Amino acid sequence: MGIVAGIGVLLPFPFYWWLWTNPQSWVNLCGRGRDPSTMMARVSHVLKAAQLLSLFSVASLSWPPPLYFWPLMAFGQFLNFRVYQLLGEAGTYYGVRFGKSIPWVTEFPFGVIRDPQYVGSVMSLVACLSWVPFQYILLWSLGYVFMMFLESKEDPNARAKSVSP
Repeated sequence: MGIVAGIGVLLPFPFYWWLWTNPQSWVNLCGRGRDPSTMMARVSHVLKAAQLLSLFSVASLSWPPPLYFWPLMAFGQFLNFRVYQLLGEAGTYYGVRFGKSIPWVTEFPFGVIRDPQYVGSVMSLVACLSWVPFQYILLWSLGYVFMMFLESKEDPNARAKSVSP
């Protein structure tokens, strides 16, 4: 069960890598009239559900959680919500890579925290350490570190050419 859970935790990262490195292929696969960011969001939600099910399969839930759970989970989710609030679906789901124009954002947490969506997600994962074995939290967190590294090297010439219907 541990290997299956580990695979489940890592499941989305090859998909994200492929989208980041081959945005035109995704736009072509989505076809005319379909928003590639919306399609990515839908696939990402399914993959996120698989990740969460993988964690639940190895978790030992108990109540009440330790005191560190509340601030880590609250601030982590605040960062994730704030990123989505500022960037919207297209900004959160690689809209720039799919040829969309996303406004530059400097409000908090941008300009203060590098990659706030991943920092928030890692904080939320660490909050669950009392329930989930460390190696799964570490594996998922390393996936986010990989994505931060990958996304730090954005080549404008590799963006998709068109998202118009």
